Amino acid sequence: EATSLRTNGKSDGSINMDPAGERGSDEITMVLTGALPLALKPDAKSIAVIGIGTGLTMHTVLESLDVERVETIEIEPAMAEGARGFAPRNSGAFADPRGRIVFDDAKSFFSTHGRRYDIVISEPSNPWVSGVSSLFTREFYRRVRPHLNPGGLLVQWFQLYEIDAALVSTVLGALGAEFPHYAIYAASDSDFLILASDAPLPARAQARVFEQPGLAKELWTIHVLTVGDLDARYVGNRATLEPLFASYGLPANSDYYPVLDLNAARERFMDKSGAELAALGSLGVPVLELLEPSRPGRPPNPLFQGASDFARLDHTRLAWYARNFLLDAAATEAEPAITRALQKDLELFKLRLFECREPREHDVWLHSALRVAQTVNPYLPPEDAVGIWRRVRASRCFSDLYDFQRAWMALFDAVAARDVQRMAGLATALLDSQKDAGNEAREYLLEVAMAADIAAGRREDALKAWQAHGERERRKGEAVFRLLRCHARPQDCAREFAQAAR
Repeated sequence: EATSLRTNGKSDGSINMDPAGERGSDEITMVLTGALPLALKPDAKSIAVIGIGTGLTMHTVLESLDVERVETIEIEPAMAEGARGFAPRNSGAFADPRGRIVFDDAKSFFSTHGRRYDIVISEPSNPWVSGVSSLFTREFYRRVRPHLNPGGLLVQWFQLYEIDAALVSTVLGALGAEFPHYAIYAASDSDFLILASDAPLPARAQARVFEQPGLAKELWTIHVLTVGDLDARYVGNRATLEPLFASYGLPANSDYYPVLDLNAARERFMDKSGAELAALGSLGVPVLELLEPSRPGRPPNPLFQGASDFARLDHTRLAWYARNFLLDAAATEAEPAITRALQKDLELFKLRLFECREPREHDVWLHSALRVAQTVNPYLPPEDAVGIWRRVRASRCFSDLYDFQRAWMALFDAVAARDVQRMAGLATALLDSQKDAGNEAREYLLEVAMAADIAAGRREDALKAWQAHGERERRKGEAVFRLLRCHARPQDCAREFAQAAR
């Protein structure tokens, strides 16, 4: 049972005080808010934290023995007093002499003090809480930037629940107006960590973070055991995601144009969600990887723990199970809980394609093959995923399949191998020939064709695919198609989606 710190009945953070208990999304996010910037910038010496909350983030950054100074700015003394109730889980926040709590408004503090920091962490409450939205404005980010040392990091926790993607875009617009570089990580399926800097951000987290005993313990507590677990949470950098955010056509959030303040309460009342943005990392096609191929991820921990609040790790566990089941490989992890539907798809796939039980005449297995491809290909390294499709090609009945069936298998093999040239050609040909395929199949083909064309530098071909085949998918307004359409041709993207909304 988690213990929560509440303000006017609203939870501002919760921690499971049972050391053996399950960690919730708040606790995972608070630890990662402190640990992730240290993994990207392990030489950081000075840190400012805006808002004490439960004190867990302040405690986490003080677990690094290399950090020399941590100042936490909190406007309400009662919050710091309440945070003491989480001891000993947050003991460093109150016992470590390197840390101090300053009671002041964050805007006033940064306006009147000339201190500089290697890392500034901002973790205010939800933006619909009175006064909080001013900590997500262009003016606030402009005020904070001079207080970062060259190459320093601003870390912004942003909740994706009770808000929609369009309002998230106004915050990224404000941040991007003041910081030339940013990258986004998903701490959980409903929480973003946005890191911004005046210099290009480090490409990947460093394993040095696990060499700090205290930090490693905090990360292990939330089941982050390797740098691969941090890589799995990477969503994308500015170049990858800015076309998507620009497509909403909203101005940057500002003190003079407070888009967030004017709309956040309504979004909360309507129970909106921006979780579709975090879900871009859990698609049936490795779209983000194709848009940013220079940043391959390292594999997560082989136990795949900590998936209760993060779908990508759960999908990775299922991908390994599916591969091992199909290839009769010994499982290296505990068997995951899988749905009946997935098990049925795996068994039908094996029956028709490996055991050759009349695959030519009973093509219902194609639906199962599509789901197998969506389950396996985005989450396994190419060298592990392609084995399934190479075994299909080597089966005794492969040559007896219809041409279109073999084309689907070749496409799945190309996606597994990340062969963008073959992916684009095969997906486009199938879009043209498989007019009667269901919505799920045609959406998959369009995602593959557009992502592969963009990755291959053929943006006009991606746009043609969208214009020829995107009508049904366009009405759904899914973030993935908005992202791909806007990469194909950014300049008229906002106008097209505005017209579609009308």
